[in-house]
Amino acid sequence: MPPPRGPVRLARAPAAYDDRVVTAPHPLTLEQFLRLSERKPPLEFEDGEVKKKVSPKQRHSRLQVQLIRLIDRLGAPALDVLPELRVTFAGQSLVPDLAALRRERVPIDEHGEPEDDVFIPPDLVVEIVSPKQAVTTLVRRCVWYVENGVRIALLVDPADKSVILFRPDQPTRALRGDAVVDLTDLTPGLRFSAAEVFAALRLR
Repeated sequence: MPPPRGPVRLARAPAAYDDRVVTAPHPLTLEQFLRLSERKPPLEFEDGEVKKKVSPKQRHSRLQVQLIRLIDRLGAPALDVLPELRVTFAGQSLVPDLAALRRERVPIDEHGEPEDDVFIPPDLVVEIVSPKQAVTTLVRRCVWYVENGVRIALLVDPADKSVILFRPDQPTRALRGDAVVDLTDLTPGLRFSAAEVFAALRLR
């Protein structure tokens, strides 16, 4: 069904509410949300609400770059890892800090180039906890990911120096120090320690 025509206007939520939640004169459908212009920080459509993604700060950005390097080095050429990629599936439209797809699953157009819009679950998603962001909110999101087609979700917590690993129908694991984040079921060789991730925060 094509999205409804006509403009959709958004307004800031009252200060008494979570300032990440954005309200509109009328509730938005996912189709209406997808017609909105992209902005920074990005908007996300989650659980029927429009929310602003938390803007990254320095530690968050350094961890994001470190993970891209690790996954790109160890997972190439089988896995493509992309930062801040909008993915829309199972009724939600989210912008995880990192999303990775096996090369054969990357949506491509008739020219053999990648499609801009991704409407399938990634193979791997990574969320990094930002300052003042509730860890439980991201835990719920990671659980949702693996319940809706994502093979592996990682939650990286800079304060706890932990990488929490979510897989469908498997116990959640919190990894610290030399504990290995084993992603070899996505592609052989893709394994690194939690310490390697957080090495990005050691500048001296």
